Amino acid sequence: MNRTTLALVAIVALLAGSLATMVFRTEPVAMDDAAVRAIVSQMLDEQARAVSATEADESEKAPALVATIDQDMINPMIESFLMDDPKILQRVSAALQEQLRVEEIAQTEIALASFEPEIYDDPGHVVLGNPDGDVTLVEFFDYNCGFCRQAMPDMTRLLDEDPNLRVILKEFPVLSNDSVAAARISVVVNDIAPELYQEFHELLFTARGQITGEAALNAAREVGLNPVTIGLDARSEAVTAVIQRSYVLAEGLGITGTPSYIIGNEILPGAVGYEALKSRIDNMRECGATICDS
Repeated sequence: MNRTTLALVAIVALLAGSLATMVFRTEPVAMDDAAVRAIVSQMLDEQARAVSATEADESEKAPALVATIDQDMINPMIESFLMDDPKILQRVSAALQEQLRVEEIAQTEIALASFEPEIYDDPGHVVLGNPDGDVTLVEFFDYNCGFCRQAMPDMTRLLDEDPNLRVILKEFPVLSNDSVAAARISVVVNDIAPELYQEFHELLFTARGQITGEAALNAAREVGLNPVTIGLDARSEAVTAVIQRSYVLAEGLGITGTPSYIIGNEILPGAVGYEALKSRIDNMRECGATICDS
């Protein structure tokens, strides 16, 4: 290669590398002439500095491999190259997004594998549906989470329609002290009367106003439990430990909000809706992953 070609290759490589530090939108954004010129100008400045550093470092070892760039010569070449096909930046953006998506999936799978016992075998979490079901759906929730309230009918529908679905609920009270107080009551209800838990759970999520410890005790009374005994049991260190394990697990998995779901090899943040959950359950049965190759 001649010196001009080497410089051109270096510029394009640096341009592609710099894109990895940019924040892209979900949809590619069209770049006008001014935007392209600005990027090219920045790349030229960075390349010139890199070349100077390389020459200083390599001058005593071997002849310089990269020539000093004549910007008056190379700038029109790079500009022409990009302006002939300005969508090249969009294609690089799309490729970067895909690479980041693949890396994120790989990191999530590693995290899920490392925390598998804590996700699926914790003795303090709630199990609804078929305890021996062939697919497990895990939800982190907070009783004062409005999106959790909206999502509860999706979970109820899935449980009603699917006799082979196991659902695990993780107390994750992150919104207020009232949420923590309600979660403590919830842990005790599940411990002493798991057969009544779903009814208790739905009562709280359909109650009006802020869900407090008192509201949780009233729901326990409605399902036939002794609120005095439950209130005393809720103060125990064992109850604290159940909730604390959920916090530790959420931190390890990068879960920060509610509702958040785990299914198979995927973590789904937010109230994604019935169809999204149902399709992933079906895919788990079909191919063992939440998204099957076509």
